[in-house]
Amino acid sequence: MNADDFRLDPSVAHLNHGSFGVVPAVVRRRQDEFRAEADRDPDGYHATLGERVAEAREEVAAFLGADPGGLAFVDNVTEGVAVALESVPLAPGDRILVCDHAYGAVDIAARRRARRAGAAVDTVTLPGRSDGEWSAQDAAAALLAAVTPRTKVAVFDHITSTTARLLPVRHLVAELRALGVVTVVDAAHAPGMLEVDLGGIGADFWTGNLHKWAFAPRPCGVLAVAPAWRERVEPLIASFYLGEGFPHSVEFQGTRDHTTWLAAPYGLRFLKELGAAETRERNAALALRGQRIVAEATGLPAWRGDAELSMRVLRLPRGVAVTQDAAGALADQIFRTCGCRTAVRPWPDAGLLRVSAQVYTRESDFERLAAGLRDIFS
Repeated sequence: MNADDFRLDPSVAHLNHGSFGVVPAVVRRRQDEFRAEADRDPDGYHATLGERVAEAREEVAAFLGADPGGLAFVDNVTEGVAVALESVPLAPGDRILVCDHAYGAVDIAARRRARRAGAAVDTVTLPGRSDGEWSAQDAAAALLAAVTPRTKVAVFDHITSTTARLLPVRHLVAELRALGVVTVVDAAHAPGMLEVDLGGIGADFWTGNLHKWAFAPRPCGVLAVAPAWRERVEPLIASFYLGEGFPHSVEFQGTRDHTTWLAAPYGLRFLKELGAAETRERNAALALRGQRIVAEATGLPAWRGDAELSMRVLRLPRGVAVTQDAAGALADQIFRTCGCRTAVRPWPDAGLLRVSAQVYTRESDFERLAAGLRDIFS
């Protein structure tokens, strides 16, 4: 497996799979066939679109251990979280709970929903914010301790985006349910990177991207909704399918490009052909080795990670990349210096460098990054 299988630029070391994913060439060809079909006969294509989306949904549901009737395609997790929040009734004085590791767009969505309802957002600071040394149990305890009698919704990650840590979602969902709190899980990185069993998680709302680690074309995500909430789901855009209810009301909006959803099962099949378990194990091990290579060569602190994850984080020097603009500028400088694509994220006192490993990644890519960072910080 190499860059040619993904149509990647072979001159670049692609160490940022976590941000956008990469589409295998075979999956892209299948999507192109769907698009060509829609262009040849738009009426014929749309006449059977509902049935074909349902078939794709069933295959994705089986992959995630979900009920097909409780799963809808969405463009991405940002849309999924917004739909979930709009579907939960809030009153003035109610509280939405988020954590300080939340993805920026998710935090914005929570604050917008709270503002419209006259509610408020409570942000939980997870332990170990300055050094990355925290356990899943400590994180769960901090989130649960922040629940108040007015907490109506808790939004938390399956895998944190900026800090690449795994939260104990099953435990959190069960404990929050006992407290009467609606759960919305941001699982942007979970499908494909982890073996997911949505039936066992049991969240009220769980939303993940298929275009990151499950090899679907962009944009492609799913929103899983518990039975008690399905009749109350409110799509962000009304369409003729509104009266049909979930999932159709969320999925069908006129001439939306549905080809990413139709092609999504081919991404799952690609992963299965590679060997899903073996691929996850290989990627997680390579991400850890890569983190160590960079840390040993540069002296950058390697933040603690989780054995199952294919992303790892290093702490940058104090004062570096503490704003979004500065983080973007450093990512550009890294690319100009050594031709490596990485994720640089702002963080208090010192920014974070996140690296990813996928089947096209090689140990030499991390060595190349380490050499470039030595030049930059020398």
